[in-house]
Amino acid sequence: MPLFLDKNLKNIHEKIRNNLRLSFEDGLNLLKTQDLLGLGYLASLVKENLHSKKVYYVFNQHVNYSNICLNLCKFCAFGKPPEHPDAYELDIEEIIKKLKKNPSPVREIHIVGGLNPRLPYEYYLDLLKTIKKEFPLAQIKAFTCVEIEHLARLAQKSIEEVLKDLKSAGLSCLPGGGAEVFSERIRKKLCPEKISGKRWLEIARTAHKLGIPTNATMLYGHLETYEERIEHLIALRQLQDETKGFLCFIPLPFLPQKSYLKREVAPTTGFEDLKMMAVARLMLDNIPHIKAYWVFLGLKLAQVALHFGADDLHGTVYEEKISDFSGAEGDKALSRKEIERLIREAGFEPVERDALYRPV
Repeated sequence: MPLFLDKNLKNIHEKIRNNLRLSFEDGLNLLKTQDLLGLGYLASLVKENLHSKKVYYVFNQHVNYSNICLNLCKFCAFGKPPEHPDAYELDIEEIIKKLKKNPSPVREIHIVGGLNPRLPYEYYLDLLKTIKKEFPLAQIKAFTCVEIEHLARLAQKSIEEVLKDLKSAGLSCLPGGGAEVFSERIRKKLCPEKISGKRWLEIARTAHKLGIPTNATMLYGHLETYEERIEHLIALRQLQDETKGFLCFIPLPFLPQKSYLKREVAPTTGFEDLKMMAVARLMLDNIPHIKAYWVFLGLKLAQVALHFGADDLHGTVYEEKISDFSGAEGDKALSRKEIERLIREAGFEPVERDALYRPV
């Protein structure tokens, strides 16, 4: 029997041993605990029951096609108005040139950007078609639920019609961005122009029903409460019960360094980041994968997160720009050799995957 410093963890351990779902109150107790090692033990137990010693990664390249954005959320340092000196948009030819400069064979091309009112609907379809033609073996993970809503407005089509168009053009799955925290209170304060949490879930549900799997995220460590974090996780869990369409959950620590909140909010600590990783693994009992997104966490903390419930270290991440604008420090791309070394040194078995978590 493990030694827990927090008696609440003893009760939660019993639930886990008996395959019982954790409650809202359990989630709050997990977030409030100071027994980090006890919490890590529980998350590692669940993770290894699901994946043994396997840790997944993907050989991937990012495309941030434009940072021009209508929403200009207060927590975001990436989005810029059109007249800003740092605003940019890439044409399709530029994107293909950038992709061809990086190592191959790429397994996943990850595409996200701002809500740019100047790019027509056809740009997005042509982008997918061109990438699919140039990189036929790569899967395209593209456009958050927020971007899908933007495309529907551009084209004056339904969400279902837009997703069908994108799928025909080469889309394999959606990334999980734009979820932030579903709390209406938080969204009114930080991103009033963005779609609601309810709408984000509706779009994800539609994608799942069309056979398009998605990821899911939560941006934590700004103005949200612990209660709002757990409500967010339970909302994802409920949708997953219904659709089985989520592949992975990614907890994203807020990087305030270059945002409008830099004077109000301090960066999250390693203690909080590891705690959030573990709580995600324990609460999301029906989402198969939890990702330690090393671009935001840093390589060293991401390694430790593999002992706190994470079973995915994302990937090689060529050409990612959002973290640069947000103030993230450290490496911006990894080789296959480097990422496998990180996984092995942490005591796990590296497994290269594709965008749908199929081993390659």
